[in-house]
Amino acid sequence: MKDLPLTVRRSIELLGLVLLGTLLVLGKGIIMPVLMAFFVSIMLLPVYRFLRRKKVPEVLAILLPILLVAIFMAAIIWFFSAQISRLVADLPSIQKNVGIHLTSLSDWINQKTNFSTPEQVKFLKDQSSKMLANAGTMVSGAVGSLGSVFVFFGLMPIYIYLFLFYKNLLLRFVFIWFEPSQHKKVEEVMKETEVIIKSYLIGLIIQIAYITVLLGGILMLLGIKHALLIGVIFAILNLIPYVGALVGNLIGVLLTLTSSQEIAPIFIVLGVIAFVQFLDNNILMPRIVGSKVRINAFAAILGVFIGGSLVGVPGMFLALPMIAVLKIIFDRAEMFKQWGVLLGDERPLRSPMSFLRLRRKSDKVTEEIKKENDIEPTKAKR
Repeated sequence: MKDLPLTVRRSIELLGLVLLGTLLVLGKGIIMPVLMAFFVSIMLLPVYRFLRRKKVPEVLAILLPILLVAIFMAAIIWFFSAQISRLVADLPSIQKNVGIHLTSLSDWINQKTNFSTPEQVKFLKDQSSKMLANAGTMVSGAVGSLGSVFVFFGLMPIYIYLFLFYKNLLLRFVFIWFEPSQHKKVEEVMKETEVIIKSYLIGLIIQIAYITVLLGGILMLLGIKHALLIGVIFAILNLIPYVGALVGNLIGVLLTLTSSQEIAPIFIVLGVIAFVQFLDNNILMPRIVGSKVRINAFAAILGVFIGGSLVGVPGMFLALPMIAVLKIIFDRAEMFKQWGVLLGDERPLRSPMSFLRLRRKSDKVTEEIKKENDIEPTKAKR
């Protein structure tokens, strides 16, 4: 590859990215459950290793962590079911509150525009007719999506079991793929990947717990209805970088609007969410995840949108850990170091236009930039 012209090398790299995206789109039904199972199996490795050290049989040492994950998922589903049941029980008052808010909105539109109430009613009826016309297609799509979700989560435990059972075989395959001279770097990549995925996923679980407790608890104390539901929805959506928080705010506002006839609770909800987000971004999450996942905001947002457009919601949730793993690989491969720089958060404080040293791929220069940004190196367990 080094003997090829620079333009040819860069073209091959871009073609590789296009091929990877095409494979994800065409094979997302197969690839995404495998990828999710891979991340979860890495998170479960400490439990598996602990059980094996205690002389627990291998099959049981694999099944017990999977059972823990199943119990955790069942608890989340039970919680959502209970909260949605409460929401359904409040349906009469929700309809009344929505009617009041729509009337207020209609009056405001009348005052600000020439769009009269009859015209607004006609517009709503037209839109409702269009929605009803497409209802059959929407329901069919929803049923298909629900079936895909069941297949997705039905396959995941099987894949997790196989990843843990055949992990030594898979590791051997990876090492044999490379020349012996490269095995040291391969080992570093695998250890660092394990550290980052474990710290990131475990950190997210802790994040869901404390955001739900903090946000739901504060809103409950302030008398906001469906406080816990708002808390857990925001906590889960917050896992999608940047975009999720915006959608979480919107859902929180909508739930508050439907459960109250006043506007003041909306500002309370938005204020509490802003306060919890400030604590999460500046105090709590940095201490939990630390500096192990350092992806710049541009790469994170772009990754979320690309992941969502290629493979849907799972791609949005997995975007950040996938980018983090790619960055580790790129940083270790001489040929792809520029891509690692593009994804990372190691921002030079001086311009490469003036300081020629910053134009090099040198590891020494990278370390200097990391020190400038107070980025600590990831420590892999030996």
